[in-house]
Amino acid sequence: MSPIGIFDSGLGGLTVFRSIAEALPQYDYIYLGDNSRAPYGNRSFNTIHQYTWECVQWLFAQGCPLIILACNTASAKALRTIQQKDMRGIDAYKRVLGVIRPTAEVIGNYSLTGEIGVLGTNGTVQSESYLLEIEKFFPQLKVYQQACPLWVPLIESGEYEKPGADYFVKEYLDGIMAQSQNIDTLLLACTHYPLIQDKIEAYLPKTVKVVAQGDIVASSLVDYLRRHNELEQKLSRSQSKHFFTTDDTIEFDHHASRFFASSVKSAHVSVTQLSC
Repeated sequence: MSPIGIFDSGLGGLTVFRSIAEALPQYDYIYLGDNSRAPYGNRSFNTIHQYTWECVQWLFAQGCPLIILACNTASAKALRTIQQKDMRGIDAYKRVLGVIRPTAEVIGNYSLTGEIGVLGTNGTVQSESYLLEIEKFFPQLKVYQQACPLWVPLIESGEYEKPGADYFVKEYLDGIMAQSQNIDTLLLACTHYPLIQDKIEAYLPKTVKVVAQGDIVASSLVDYLRRHNELEQKLSRSQSKHFFTTDDTIEFDHHASRFFASSVKSAHVSVTQLSC
């Protein structure tokens, strides 16, 4: 089998996986969540790179010729090093892609005022990856950022459904909206955040559009495979989906069903033995 590999530091990448599987149901997939070391958002560049590369190597070992980093923090802090350094000497037909560039290519099309906000983890915001990538495609667009460090822990633990979480949702939204009255689009630059999209929208003016990444990344992948036939032909097609976690499977399965919108049955795996 030659499945598409999808990686996230935890559960958030399942929101992207769901969109990809809906757009491209014919392929086989392996999802890996590094839950035992999540969240990645507050970790150093070197640590995020090390963890991400270990997980990429594990997915390569499972036969994946194409891997999607369905994690903004990993895409921001590890993808470039993996593509430009770690992949040297590896099969030229293997690819590792992220979620930031495909999002940056279209996000400006959502705004009428020319001003947008980016909500992400500390790691994503501090990397300024969105500022750099968006500027390439929409140089006139004004981009504001807001780190939301407590959102991922609240979502991963399931606490986001409780009323107490609303305080932290509103706090970060007030922070981003205070930067400009002309912001009319907010990008959820973390794949966990769609689970609280309803809460987010409830604290925003009706004129502000909230954009999640799942469908954007899925659409970009459809186009990528259309343009890279040599890679697309390597992918196996039996519509299988396999889920793996580096942490407790019962806990993973319980929470993953909310992200993936269907029942999930995972297996435990250790990835550190493949570390370089």
